[in-house]
Amino acid sequence: MNQPIPAILLTPEDPGADECLVLMEELSAVLEEITGSSGKASFDADDVRGPMACFVVARDAAGVAQGCGALRPLEPGVAEIKRMYARRHSSGIGSAVLAYLEREAAALGYQAIWLETRLVNRRAVDFYTARGYVRIANYGKYIGNPLAVCFEKQLPGA
Repeated sequence: MNQPIPAILLTPEDPGADECLVLMEELSAVLEEITGSSGKASFDADDVRGPMACFVVARDAAGVAQGCGALRPLEPGVAEIKRMYARRHSSGIGSAVLAYLEREAAALGYQAIWLETRLVNRRAVDFYTARGYVRIANYGKYIGNPLAVCFEKQLPGA
């Protein structure tokens, strides 16, 4: 018997909103546990408030925030994913957030999306690989960091 897929509502929101801050604090705690670093130093909320950026929150059918993700300009034609998070008990939230960010990036005219995670974060590495992201040379502040792993996905029409 097929189970119905729960509704997921995706809405752009300000990263400074209370529920957004709660989600990002949860993410920071999880990252600290997995990698030894919260990742907070790599995120500036103002980077995702501009016209070529967004911050999205995923809510379940009851309206409870279950995940988030951000998109910011990195270089011409390339957007970067930041603060991707889905609560562990939530089903399909991470995929829905990532798909939303990919559609938004394409609509904004980006040709590719880049992101960084830590090699030890196997859940994230497997998540992105399963969704068509391929490993690239470390970029920006991640160059020379053997703990970091960077990925890229070319967007449709690129």
